[in-house]
Amino acid sequence: MAAVAHGLGSDDVLQQVSGLTPLQSLGIPIALLGAVFMSLGAIYQHRGVTKVEAASRHEAAHGLSPRHLVRLLTRPSWIAGTVMLGLAILLQLTSLALAPLVIVQPLGVVSLVITTLVTARQIRIPLSPQKWLAVGMCVVGVGAFVTVAGFYSVQVVIVEWQIVTVLLVMVAVIGVYALLFALFRRKSKALFYIVGAGVIYGFVATLAKITINRVQHGNVEWLTLICIAGILIGTAAGAYFVQTAYASGPPDMVIAGLTVIDPLVAVVIGVSVLLEVNGAPWFTYVLFIIFGALAVAGVVVLERGQTMAELDATKKRALGRSATERDPGTG
Repeated sequence: MAAVAHGLGSDDVLQQVSGLTPLQSLGIPIALLGAVFMSLGAIYQHRGVTKVEAASRHEAAHGLSPRHLVRLLTRPSWIAGTVMLGLAILLQLTSLALAPLVIVQPLGVVSLVITTLVTARQIRIPLSPQKWLAVGMCVVGVGAFVTVAGFYSVQVVIVEWQIVTVLLVMVAVIGVYALLFALFRRKSKALFYIVGAGVIYGFVATLAKITINRVQHGNVEWLTLICIAGILIGTAAGAYFVQTAYASGPPDMVIAGLTVIDPLVAVVIGVSVLLEVNGAPWFTYVLFIIFGALAVAGVVVLERGQTMAELDATKKRALGRSATERDPGTG
């Protein structure tokens, strides 16, 4: 009644209560559908990378060579996975155009559940209690994070200083990771590439949100074009790390890192630079830290819970259909 007395419509009341308008809420199911395609894309890309590595007889766990990359383009399984991931990206961009970044970006954790269950079914190894715990920690952590953010997140007009800040930090992060990759690639494990891809994709998602926001407000100029260039560069760098991670870890582990680290980085940027939860009470930030830490801990638990039997079974499953292929470059 008080809201009506102050001239607020039903949509305004809904926004005050839930933090999202009906149109913004539409971004949630779109993001969930994107998570399904992300899961399927990861499974098929992992199959393609595994077959390319086996056919080339050169280990790719410490970095894909140009020959590996070229051969991936001849693998139908990898191409199919890439198409699915492309659809996932389009759905994610659509959801970002409708709803705040801090809401839709973390919903990709659904793909972790799908990928973990599908992988376990394919290799016929039941999920261990440790894996169930890890997946639960990721889902609860990210789910609680989304719930809290949903009450206080708002759409904002992004200004130039915010864009420049995001771009500069992204350049610094990619530079640091490139240096670490050059120095320690021979000693790096899957988690190194997963974290790198997750961090870079967090910036890519933020730049995509910024670009969409600028276009929606008619601010298409040189800074917007730089953001688009940053999206392309970040996508290529993140994709390389993801493909290398597939060569040294199972698809559920890769998805776990991406669906937790990617949104956490994006949300940190959304909160600290884009000010999407500006004005929220202090305890909101405490909850962000608690639930974010829980989700990250879930990734660590999942990584430590991987057994050699599971890794071998995952690779054998990926190579299982190669015997029916006429040429090593297909399938």
